[in-house]
Amino acid sequence: GGGFGGAPGEPRIPVPGHGAGLSCRPPGMARQGSGAMLASGGLGFPPQNLARVVVWEWLNEHGRWRPYSAAVCHHIENVLKEDARGSVVLGQVDVQLAPYIIDLQSMHQFRQDTGTMRPVRRNFYDPSSAPGKGIVWEWENDNSSWTPYDMDICITIQNAYEKQHPWLDLSSLGFCYLIYFSSMSQMNRQTQRKRRLRRRMDLAYPLTMGSIPKSQSWPVGTSTGTPCSCPQCLLVNSTRAASNAILASQRRKLYPGAVRQSSTFAGAALWPAGTGTAAVAGGTTKGEGLRVPSGAFTPSQSVPGGVSLPGLNNLNRPGTQRGAGLGARATVPPGVPALPVKNLNGTGPVHPALAGMTGILMCAAGLPVCLTRAPKPILHPPPVSKSDIKPVPGVNGICRKTKKKHLKKSKTPEDVVRRYIQKVKNPPDEDCTICMERLVTSSGYEGVLSHRGIKPELVGKLGKCGHMYHLLCLLAMYNNGNKDGSLQCPTCKAIYGEKTGTQPPGKMEFHLIPHSLPGYTDSKTIRIVYDIPTGIQGPEHPNPGKKFTARGFPRHCYLPDNEKGRKVLKLLIVAWDRRLIFTIGTSNTTGESDTVVWNEIHHKTEFGSNLTGHGYPDPNYLDNVLAELLAQGVSEATLKD
Repeated sequence: GGGFGGAPGEPRIPVPGHGAGLSCRPPGMARQGSGAMLASGGLGFPPQNLARVVVWEWLNEHGRWRPYSAAVCHHIENVLKEDARGSVVLGQVDVQLAPYIIDLQSMHQFRQDTGTMRPVRRNFYDPSSAPGKGIVWEWENDNSSWTPYDMDICITIQNAYEKQHPWLDLSSLGFCYLIYFSSMSQMNRQTQRKRRLRRRMDLAYPLTMGSIPKSQSWPVGTSTGTPCSCPQCLLVNSTRAASNAILASQRRKLYPGAVRQSSTFAGAALWPAGTGTAAVAGGTTKGEGLRVPSGAFTPSQSVPGGVSLPGLNNLNRPGTQRGAGLGARATVPPGVPALPVKNLNGTGPVHPALAGMTGILMCAAGLPVCLTRAPKPILHPPPVSKSDIKPVPGVNGICRKTKKKHLKKSKTPEDVVRRYIQKVKNPPDEDCTICMERLVTSSGYEGVLSHRGIKPELVGKLGKCGHMYHLLCLLAMYNNGNKDGSLQCPTCKAIYGEKTGTQPPGKMEFHLIPHSLPGYTDSKTIRIVYDIPTGIQGPEHPNPGKKFTARGFPRHCYLPDNEKGRKVLKLLIVAWDRRLIFTIGTSNTTGESDTVVWNEIHHKTEFGSNLTGHGYPDPNYLDNVLAELLAQGVSEATLKD
């Protein structure tokens, strides 16, 4: 089936990489001239006096540049205006991208939990193209959700759609697909498999005018003021100092020659502006299909236009023609040593980032780069025999099981709401933050909900926190939730009653193993093993009756066997019994929907290192997880009960 794209850093479906030079031209293809020839436009660098649409893109492992959404691109542009050397936290605008950070200085996307780095680029397209109009073309993947096409393919599809072509052949872009607009489908010409596609309107991508100020160029020169003394900046600054010397040396020695294709570093293309684009030839008559030519250059050909000097501004660099391969660098002059770049030993996620930045700097100087593999996380302890596994002192049992949800049918929704509120006779003239109507007027749910004894103008005050709402609004909120007999204030998140979750049935085991965690050398280790099988979603889940998946189970988690570690374990057992540890949703890691995911209570799944951020040493973890448990209504007072 194949397809285009996936979530940042984790494509959902394997696809062929353009870097491999894939080209599928099946038999029976119409002869040249029967359709229009159209460049996959927008990849060149427009004149400085014209507006340009900015699309930020990341490079996946198949060598394809995948676009971020328009909302994410606006966010990146806003951060860029404030600090061109800063970092962009993608989770601030899209919760599914919570693990990802873009380092604008090195132009890399960094995944905090795995240490994975991927090049990013700031690409420019014509304002009249699909991204400028907020038009997104997507295909339906195997999970029945929608994945956007690569941006140049999206633009090509939109161009054909606007010209009312009945079909579009993507073979010469390296994809064995035909697009049929009448049935809104994509067909694989090898397997004949069809997928649905759709065209939808979204936020338009940001516009920019003119060039980027020199202060935003990269590599960044020396800054004024007191330099930062944190370990990451010290390492980066020392690398930059060495690289500046290399760059200066290279500029003196560089001689005229051809820029040739190289796979030394994917994503650091140094194409001169305007090269590598195909020309537009001829028009089409109504009813004819559309064909797109392949790239102007093959990996073995030289690119005209002379040598691009190292140190080009990565933010302004134009994207290369897709057929031109993944990267290019200047030819290495004789006598320049090939220096290996190795990851430094250590546990912090800065080290793979540093290696990536060093690689970019050396590659920009035309030096061959050899990146060694990053250290692998130590996820599990050494093997433990059954005789060495002991119960946790002070904790009853070694296993807890949960079954399907038992609904409390004794209390009606009205009873639950009335239990936690006090009626307010003369409410203040302020907004009800549920319906956004004034408290002195009727609830916005008047006519939508009707319950005996609850008039739409009635207002109640929650007992502990004192926040006020229409009773009908609280009733609507409760009916839209888990209906477990508890209420949570939408303003301050105070919990009334015993909050329960939607965790599917499964098993939680816990025991002592005779090994120590980093940072807790004097203590043994508590190992928790969660196991949840696949199943069918219940009425409390996003898609009742639909199957849900459970990836990565059994999951092993670790706590130090000390007083605070045992307290955390006891509270985690309570949270498990209340079905709060997991839920069913969309995975931040894979983008898969209808799957079992963590539910806002962080666990340490890395035993002997902290390369992913989910391991030890982490001196603040136990306090942080106690705070997360408290936010779910699981406190030390629970243990006394």
